[in-house]
Amino acid sequence: MSKTGRGRPGGEFSLGRHALISVGAASSVLVVTAVVVVALRPGPVLGLVVALVGIVAAVAVMGVVSTRSVRRAFGPGKDDRSES
Repeated sequence: MSKTGRGRPGGEFSLGRHALISVGAASSVLVVTAVVVVALRPGPVLGLVVALVGIVAAVAVMGVVSTRSVRRAFGPGKDDRSES
C-alpha cells in the first residue's frame, strides 16, 4: 500500500492506466448520450443539442477523472486552490 492508503501499491504512476480511466469515463458518458438519443428519438435540432451536451459532458468528465487520477498519484500541486 502507498503511504496515504490510496492509489496503486508502491505509489507508482501508470500513464496507461491514467489514459484508460480518463478515456473510459468519457466513453461511458458518450454511450449514455447515445442511448438517450436512441430512446427519445428527438427531432434534428433537439438531437443535435443532446449530442452537443453529451460531448461537453464527456470532456468535463474526462478532465475531472484525469485530475483526480494525477492528484491521487502525486498529491496536490503548489498552484492548486485549497479545498475550503
